[in-house]
Amino acid sequence: MGKSKLLKWVLFLALTMNITKMYAKQQLIETQVSISQTNAIREIIEKPLVCVAKPEMIVRISEIEIWPEYLKEYNAILKEEASASVRLEAGVIAIFPMYQKENPTQIRIIEIYADKAAYQSHLKTPHFLHYKTTTLKMVKSMKLVDMESLDKETMLEIFRKLG
Repeated sequence: MGKSKLLKWVLFLALTMNITKMYAKQQLIETQVSISQTNAIREIIEKPLVCVAKPEMIVRISEIEIWPEYLKEYNAILKEEASASVRLEAGVIAIFPMYQKENPTQIRIIEIYADKAAYQSHLKTPHFLHYKTTTLKMVKSMKLVDMESLDKETMLEIFRKLG
């Protein structure tokens, strides 16, 4: 069953069940669909939203400098890799590449993974391995900076505004 049909089924179930039996519905919703879909359903049935930020999440900023002669080619490969990662991997919450306006060879990537297992899985995917092997000669320097959130509760509001 596709996610769209599953979401419709879960929404129908959530709306037709007695409101006093919400705990069972919440468990079903949270285990059968993504957090974003869960929160959409919870808004409709007026229940508290599930926090997107969890302690096991990995948040990282990659600081990469690219050799100028490879910049156009690198950017095309990175864009393809980021898109495939977010589209194909459930555990990849975000891979958001950007560059410094004043110095476009300075790339920054915000990476958010559901947990360590999702990150380890990401490293083995064909699209990441292609990115890594084809861009190796293009990278002048790279630093991976693991981050910790100061305010995890606000992350839910950020995703709600985007969605």
